[in-house]
Amino acid sequence: MTTTDTITITPPRGMRDLLPAQVALRDWASSIILQNYGLFGFTRIETPVMEHIHLLRGGEGGENLQLIYEVLKRGEKLESELKKDELSRNDLSDLGLRFDLTVPLVRYYSANENSLPKPLKAIQIGSVFRAEAPQKGRLRQFTQCDIDIIGTKSEFAEIELIQATTNALQALGFNSFAIHINDRRFLTALATHCGFAPERQSLVFNTLDKLDKIGMSKIREELQSEQHSPEAIDKMMQFLQTYVQAQEKGQTSFEEITSLLPKDLAGDFMESLQKIIGAVSSIAGDKFTIRFDPSLVRGMGYYTGAIFEIKYPGYSGSIAGGGRYDKMVGKFSKRDDVPACGFSIGFERVMDILSEKGFVPPFSAKKIAFIYDPDRDDSITVVQAANSLRDGQNVVSLQARKKDMKKQLDQILLQGFSEYVVFKGDPNNLEIKQLAAQK
Repeated sequence: MTTTDTITITPPRGMRDLLPAQVALRDWASSIILQNYGLFGFTRIETPVMEHIHLLRGGEGGENLQLIYEVLKRGEKLESELKKDELSRNDLSDLGLRFDLTVPLVRYYSANENSLPKPLKAIQIGSVFRAEAPQKGRLRQFTQCDIDIIGTKSEFAEIELIQATTNALQALGFNSFAIHINDRRFLTALATHCGFAPERQSLVFNTLDKLDKIGMSKIREELQSEQHSPEAIDKMMQFLQTYVQAQEKGQTSFEEITSLLPKDLAGDFMESLQKIIGAVSSIAGDKFTIRFDPSLVRGMGYYTGAIFEIKYPGYSGSIAGGGRYDKMVGKFSKRDDVPACGFSIGFERVMDILSEKGFVPPFSAKKIAFIYDPDRDDSITVVQAANSLRDGQNVVSLQARKKDMKKQLDQILLQGFSEYVVFKGDPNNLEIKQLAAQK
């Protein structure tokens, strides 16, 4: 290292260090989420942060396929590839960092199916990685928090996923949120009814998903720029106009919205949606709402049935999302009849909202700073005295006494301690004082 070299001490762009208070909030939230998921019979599993690159590329992850952090081959394998006369980027990597938790889950299920309960009700909380341009609300490394049910065909899977997620969010202090629900089969039926070519319908869906962000006129402009059939565009816009007007009039119930739809868009999936909405509504009370949203798309290409998102008032985007992906297990194994459905809490967004509100996680145990004099106090006596306080299930941290006691107490307060003891040599005479009074 030369004298002109500088050491970069900041994390890579799109990644971040977390301070103790931030980690404490995340740990508390994770424990609350896990506790609530556990009430519904979900159990935690773990998968590696790296997967085989061909599995990641074949997972129908939508735009995320362009954001994979690829891992170079190593040693002789890499040297062998570099000697080729013709070399493509795909030749150089054999692994990649996971961009979500669904692809790893399906690979995990396919590899361990014979050892897993049926249905599998799995929890995953872990880091995922996307090589995208960092900006507010978009990180290159972030935490996802998923629950999935593999092996249940009926809408009870969706109902239970939604109920477990809403319970967890309410336990975190979120209320008055709205669940938006749709079905990919409805979207396909709608696009076909309007006359969009089957091979171009994914483009239509991507545009339709922006309705609440860019509005009707921009939707038409984008569809026209993609050179879809003018007749198909007109028919889609007529439907969207009718839907938006119904929203403005407050006609947002399932029955009111579906009454606007052409009869040929009806199917068994609409009955299933009605059951999901009815069941969830019956437990919602005045704490949250659920409604059919025919403009909801969700970007992942692997969704095959019901899809849903949760939106929180005052914040753009969603704080949770998921859906059914019945065909995905078949891409990883010979089984093409394994139903699957999942729901993911947007952990980072939830943490941001709690932080913006100044939320401090509750802590039942007392947190005591045990201040001792390193030049005077006997180490054995100090340790035994501190342990006597821990016997009461208190959190006790040893802190060497500094010259500026006021400044030290301010620092201890910032560390989250509520009380302190200044040790005076007698383990039987420990005076616990309130720390907040020293501010």
